Amino acid sequence: QVQLVESGGGSVRAGGSLLLSCAASAATLNYYSMAWFRQAPGKEREGVAAIDNSGATKFADSVKGRFTVSKDKRKNTVSLQMNSLKPEDAATYYCASGPNGVWVLGRTDQWTPFFRDWGQGTQVTVSS
Repeated sequence: QVQLVESGGGSVRAGGSLLLSCAASAATLNYYSMAWFRQAPGKEREGVAAIDNSGATKFADSVKGRFTVSKDKRKNTVSLQMNSLKPEDAATYYCASGPNGVWVLGRTDQWTPFFRDWGQGTQVTVSS
């Protein structure tokens, strides 16, 4: 069982920044793709950003240019840097891992089946 633990959520004003981190094992970071998803109340879970073991990345169109995803193999974490936050970014953010490269990922509402292990989520609130 892969264990993923998110941290870094909180409240921020629109235009602000937050850094989310997901702690994972070294093996998970080395061999699996990692992704961030979010789910707002009343909405489906959607993919936000993903990074695979080659370092290739993929982003939802809604966050391109504002969010970045990276791995820190010294700290065994994958991070989501969120800048220029908007109220519509508010959601519970989840870290996930899966065996496929980001090349298989299409529409962000179709990412979920490619990821097997999930964290518990961290809340992000953005006030206008």
